[in-house]
Amino acid sequence: MYDSMMQRACDLAVYIIENRTTIRAAAKHFGVSKSTVHKDISERLSICSPSLYRQVKDVLEINKAERHIRGGIATRKKYEKQRAKKPTQHS
Repeated sequence: MYDSMMQRACDLAVYIIENRTTIRAAAKHFGVSKSTVHKDISERLSICSPSLYRQVKDVLEINKAERHIRGGIATRKKYEKQRAKKPTQHS
């Protein structure tokens, strides 16, 4: 079981690095929780593959720095979608 967790941590890291993706997206892709991905990346990966750990940490730091931008885009899309559904009112 220990080996499978370490392998999953490495697989997650490779996926995040290759796709420049977020923890949430990686969790969805692998069918595990965000907490599991975070634990695999922050604890297990640093033990089994320090070089992968550094690479994935760099990607996650970039994601963290861009988080406010993605949030703004998501909010804009949400309200555009609501406006499109709302029937126009004429006097």
